[in-house]
Amino acid sequence: MEAVNTDISDADSVEEDETVDASGDPTLGQVLLAVEELWPESLAEDWDEVGLVVGRPNAPVTKILFAVDPTLAVIDEAVEWGAELLITHHPLLLKGVNSVAATSAKGLAVHRLIEAGTGLLTVHTNGDSAVGGVSDVLADAFGLENVTPLTAASNGLPEEGIGRVGDLPELETLGDFAARVFEMLPAVAGGVRVAGDKDGLVRRVAVCGGAGDSLFDAVLASHADVYVTADMRHHPASEAREGATNGRPYLIDVSHFASEWLWLPAAADALGNVLADQGYDVEIRVSGTNSDPWDFILTPGGD
Repeated sequence: MEAVNTDISDADSVEEDETVDASGDPTLGQVLLAVEELWPESLAEDWDEVGLVVGRPNAPVTKILFAVDPTLAVIDEAVEWGAELLITHHPLLLKGVNSVAATSAKGLAVHRLIEAGTGLLTVHTNGDSAVGGVSDVLADAFGLENVTPLTAASNGLPEEGIGRVGDLPELETLGDFAARVFEMLPAVAGGVRVAGDKDGLVRRVAVCGGAGDSLFDAVLASHADVYVTADMRHHPASEAREGATNGRPYLIDVSHFASEWLWLPAAADALGNVLADQGYDVEIRVSGTNSDPWDFILTPGGD
């Protein structure tokens, strides 16, 4: 599986080989306070498991690696770089377990982290919902204006919640907009799938990083012309197309990993700024490991 190209166009964002420096080393507990300031655990969905998975709060932290998934390859990357903390978007232990023996992949991950002295922190749906979160970053990347949440957070500010909807500055064809989406995301095997009239005009855009086909009712209520999300299943997508008005909302299905990877540089930058403001000296890096599970795809070809 090829590594992710971590080159990004925003000069203010943190690239794979960039670091964020201040002065003084924080403890893991102090980093957790900074993370809570940015992505409060109260914003996490009821079913989610976020927060510290592995690590001692009094351990010093000099290097932090951000990644989408806590895969063994990502953990190896963090350990080899010497990171004392790995922050991932997806949880390692979302469902209950009875054992963390190293005979399973998840158990081996826990052992590898503890033996290397590397902490693991999950920022999942709280990172989706917060201001500057996953869907906010997508909305900014697409140039959306007048952005609001698709579904409001039950324990947050009015501008916090899952998904975002906003307007493009000018009308675009669905084909042109989909091409922009494709160009902005990391290259993965699955590419981008589109449902709708390639020459149809779009302006109002709904987005949700990660799997978002459960939000179709909110998308319809938002009067979006097109909905960009990941992991669209056959039946919800088919029902959305059957129930569309004048063919809208059109659908753009992207890689789950790619849609959430865009958040990592912004998140690394945000955490670096908070820690630097508090006088801490920490190197922060975005993982270069491609944790999208697919390696190649076969298509019929043609336009």
